[in-house]
Amino acid sequence: MQYDKFQIPDADQILPGREQPMDISAVHYVNGTQMKEPFPDGMEKAIFGMGCFWGVERLFWEIDGVYTTAAGYADGATENPNYEEVCSGRTGHAEAVLVVYDPAKVSYGELLRRFWEEHDPTQGMRQGNDLGPQYRSCIFCFNEAQLEEAKATREAFQKSLVEKGFGEITTEIGMAPEFYYAEEYHQQYLAKNPDGYCGLAGTGACLLR
Repeated sequence: MQYDKFQIPDADQILPGREQPMDISAVHYVNGTQMKEPFPDGMEKAIFGMGCFWGVERLFWEIDGVYTTAAGYADGATENPNYEEVCSGRTGHAEAVLVVYDPAKVSYGELLRRFWEEHDPTQGMRQGNDLGPQYRSCIFCFNEAQLEEAKATREAFQKSLVEKGFGEITTEIGMAPEFYYAEEYHQQYLAKNPDGYCGLAGTGACLLR
């Protein structure tokens, strides 16, 4: 059955997946923190998709106040997918990064600023040369306050994009779905492979609020 790699697959095209979660160490390669719950008291969570998750994860783990990060898959229909399945375009997932942060040290607003400014949120089912629904831009929120702030910054950033000659933002914003951890070798990939691929590229627009 044929499917369009620029569209979320239909229900009859979705791969079945499996019951068993991905087996990973859950220890952050860079800072030694835990990538799975329970997290220390006071930590908050966010999920961002900005294209290939290798560069996205590094972007966030380098921010002071971020406790831990993890690469994974979000917003799809296949249970516990693997990388090959997600890259087939037939799971519906986006490559995404879980960010666990200390709001006393870094605000959600600052994470959003980095999100908007470090990629092109107008490209639909792609990011640069990376094509397919797994590379779509998305923000997944864990409470109503995050949701409202994400939507407000989208409106503000749209104005900056228009001034730079860009089109409409295609970023998906919604409440957090199930987050499936990616394989161990994807976790903190660019720390393990310093010369590895990073497709992040901003537009030059700034988030002004």
